[in-house]
Amino acid sequence: MFNNNMILVVIPARGGSKGIPRKNLRLLNNKPLISYAIETAKASQYVDDVVVTTDDSQIALIAEKFGASVVRRSKELATDEISLDPVIHDAMIQKEKQAFDEYDIIITLQPTSPLIQSETLDKAIEKFEDFSLDSVISVVDDRHLSWGYDEKNHRYFPNYIERVDKRSLPKSFRETGAILATRRNFVHVDSRLGTNIDIVEVSREESVNIENYEDWWIAENYLQKKRTAIVVNASDDIGTSHINRCLSLASKLVFHDVLFLIDEHHQLGVDIVDKNNFSYKAYEDEGDLLKYLIEYNPQIVINDILDTSEEYVSALKNEGYFVVNFEDLGMGSAIADIVFDDLYEHDLGEQNVFTGHKYFILKDEFYYQPPKIITNKVNRVLIAFGQFDSSNFTEKVIDAILTTNYEGRIDVVLGLDYEGIEELISKYESNTLIQIYRDVPNFSEFIFKADLIFTSPNKSMYEICSMGVPTICLCKDDRDVSHVFANNKNGFINLGLGDVLESQDVVDEFVNVVNDFDLRMDLHKKMLSIDLKNGFENILAVIEEEYRKFEFNKGLNQVLS
Repeated sequence: MFNNNMILVVIPARGGSKGIPRKNLRLLNNKPLISYAIETAKASQYVDDVVVTTDDSQIALIAEKFGASVVRRSKELATDEISLDPVIHDAMIQKEKQAFDEYDIIITLQPTSPLIQSETLDKAIEKFEDFSLDSVISVVDDRHLSWGYDEKNHRYFPNYIERVDKRSLPKSFRETGAILATRRNFVHVDSRLGTNIDIVEVSREESVNIENYEDWWIAENYLQKKRTAIVVNASDDIGTSHINRCLSLASKLVFHDVLFLIDEHHQLGVDIVDKNNFSYKAYEDEGDLLKYLIEYNPQIVINDILDTSEEYVSALKNEGYFVVNFEDLGMGSAIADIVFDDLYEHDLGEQNVFTGHKYFILKDEFYYQPPKIITNKVNRVLIAFGQFDSSNFTEKVIDAILTTNYEGRIDVVLGLDYEGIEELISKYESNTLIQIYRDVPNFSEFIFKADLIFTSPNKSMYEICSMGVPTICLCKDDRDVSHVFANNKNGFINLGLGDVLESQDVVDEFVNVVNDFDLRMDLHKKMLSIDLKNGFENILAVIEEEYRKFEFNKGLNQVLS
């Protein structure tokens, strides 16, 4: 009841829907479509009674199951041609006879608008605070540049005076059909609207009205939308690979809300996320981070910050979040719901740990790059040892190549943390065949143009593999050695620890690969036989499966508690 007004919600749901057969009974995100309207109405703080008018016994059964009363409508009121006016009038009369009383406000709530919220329904009801108001309808702002057609002169004309950006146009509202609320004395067989009409504006999401399968798909994606918080950092010390992975992940979560949380002391990370136009908050410390998480209230928290503590992950779990970590070897990994590590191919025996190349997410630029075409001659060599090159393998390889009779170009891509860049440039500035770059934004172009690559077994080996460019690897440390993907079976020549290699070892392997077209073609084919373009899908499949278990167990605990 609102201001002593008795309120009846009528939900029309016939069984003979044509666009989507048996639409009202179909499961939308695991619930019958009609159940959403019933639950919305019953959650209102003002609605007194909820009734479903139907000609279908199965719809009646489901409606009663979800707590609505039911009135049966005649066959004459269930045809395709009949409007809703007589249907709502008939339901009102039947329900009033059952209640031995009259209602004051009658609300039509369409079951085809499953995303409408009870708060929105209450806002519509609150409009009747104005006693002069007759009716309220739900609308969505639908301003756009539109055109009309002159039937008499057979010509088109603009429905606007000045061609401006859509946001600069005056508001133009479209009825969503979700809510039509009116005072009882205006509910007739041929009309439900009074003369003094107000609107309640709804969001684009709430405006979805299911008329066809495309609408159904959109509604289901909205209902499955999750709030996801991504905790990640980037700096000269950490590098940018973690934040690049998270940006690629976020760019593919198109039907989910994503908020980045960045350590304010790592300005590079803040700048990168800001440049990519994702929503973010910069936190000062772990306490600040947890405060932002509680405010955002995500269902899923993704951590790409390397090793986590047990205390940190426990704090997330205590808030009820589903926790996904990347490359986490810390104590927190044991209690995270999922841990992904794409660089390790080993089975660690932990049920929550998923390892290997199938969980690597390529940067977007690698999805549209074509495979490398292997030619008889090596004309271009790329040297790229990643973010850190403390042993200066870059210079070691350049010097080794220069002792051979190779006359092609050498591209050198250095990481942000490379020390001695000025000395390196000075040493080779007289050699016009050597071009030195730092932290390039389009690394895939350098890979594509290269005929042979020198690198270490880091994440770039997956990017290289996706394009099929023959590669010689030098390991920087034991951790690199453990990245076993860089082996001959996968198309890589791995020379092991670079610190123990003699310069001549590098020369011999380089000359061998340059002069052996068949070897390079074999390496190329092995690389391209590996699927590296479905990392996101593989990660998503694991998250969806584990999240289902997480939700099931949470629901079970609630039932048993």
